[in-house]
Amino acid sequence: MALKKITFTVVLFSGLIFSAIVANSQVPGDIVVGFETGNVKILSRYFNQNVNLVVFDNNNVYSKAQTQQIVGDFFNTYAPNPEKKFKIIHESSGRDGSKSVIGNIETKKGEIFRIYFLLKQNEAKEYIIHQLRFEKQE
Repeated sequence: MALKKITFTVVLFSGLIFSAIVANSQVPGDIVVGFETGNVKILSRYFNQNVNLVVFDNNNVYSKAQTQQIVGDFFNTYAPNPEKKFKIIHESSGRDGSKSVIGNIETKKGEIFRIYFLLKQNEAKEYIIHQLRFEKQE
């Protein structure tokens, strides 16, 4: 009987730890939706006041408004395929609570873009995009 209680406790505890790890590692759903749909209004809610933005060979630090304009222009030119999901390829967490994410989107024309972004938590513990990079895959 004691063995069953111990086994149950270990299984329950392991499940809780696994759930906490999975929940903690997830990228905010709105960011994923923003990339899948090319909705810059959704994404801009997560832009930091200044964003290190790289689109092809254009690399600079832009204000939130400038980042919104440039990312909007990108999605106007390269509209995501609504039948394809934004696929997260890699995600890692830093000791400071930051998250580095790499994912792919496919456009309506079949082009594939790799998207890299760095999320950091603000004072309210909300994730904010500090760095964003778009690279065309060959």
